[in-house]
Amino acid sequence: MNAPEELHLIFGTGPVGISLATELLKQGKSVRLVNRSGHGQVPAGAELVAGDASQLPLVQDLCHGAAVVYNCTHAPYQHWPEVLPRLQENLIEGAASAGARLVVIDTLYLYGETQGQPMTEATPHLATSRKGRLRAELAWGYLQAHRTGKVQVALARAADFFGPQVLNSFLGQYFFPSALNNQPVATMGDIDLPHSYSYMPDIARGLAILGDHEEAMGREWLLPVVKAPTTREVCLLVGKALGHPLEILNVSSVEQAREFGVFDETFAYEYKELFYQYLEPQIVDSSLFEQTFTVKPTPLAEALQHTIHWYQEQAR
Repeated sequence: MNAPEELHLIFGTGPVGISLATELLKQGKSVRLVNRSGHGQVPAGAELVAGDASQLPLVQDLCHGAAVVYNCTHAPYQHWPEVLPRLQENLIEGAASAGARLVVIDTLYLYGETQGQPMTEATPHLATSRKGRLRAELAWGYLQAHRTGKVQVALARAADFFGPQVLNSFLGQYFFPSALNNQPVATMGDIDLPHSYSYMPDIARGLAILGDHEEAMGREWLLPVVKAPTTREVCLLVGKALGHPLEILNVSSVEQAREFGVFDETFAYEYKELFYQYLEPQIVDSSLFEQTFTVKPTPLAEALQHTIHWYQEQAR
């Protein structure tokens, strides 16, 4: 699927959508992005249109002519129960009406607590949190749409994001600007446990690969990620790149995050059930994806250096 006239349609202009558009444009693809306002900065060569993905007729119109549709939408946690199922239904219907493949970025929440066991494509969906159960239901719905022949779907999962464009992540706006200014950086939970972090360009490349391969459809995939470092090791690498050690402000609980101003009241309430991720090893094993598609994740030190450079550019 390399012909430039084949339209790749991306719903969502957050860091995933923008990074995916950049990757697809590098490959010579025709790219259209959709967000509610029709405004925002997008990569040169991409088209941006306004569209409310909660409106099925509009979604079907937007999907017309697309070869691949990517669901890179997001919503505040408190709105997930009402918003995500509708987005799922509409994007399945929209992609199906166009005969397009559907690639969905997903989270690790549906696995729940793993007691430190590596997460693979075979890991059962045993979450007990509200958000994890919802994600498990959505994953089942996407794969059921594929099994019934309605639409070709692939699910792609990533760990905590970092990298260019990434702000709302624990390795994002609460970390890198402070590191650059030699101020304390906020870290979460037990920073001496292994914790996988997904580099945004690797996420984008993985999504593009899935959209380009029919054999990837009907499956769940863990996108390429390096062997899980500890968060302390990440801090050491960033400090080495900057030429000074980082002062760490460790946040050991949601309540403490709220006290320090890292979380607001709403986010603290919603995230409390997910904080377990920072109190046990969070290890993603992406070897199946890497072996199937012959790709490797970006080395961690290199990825962090690129991220530092991006944040430095934003500060100028």
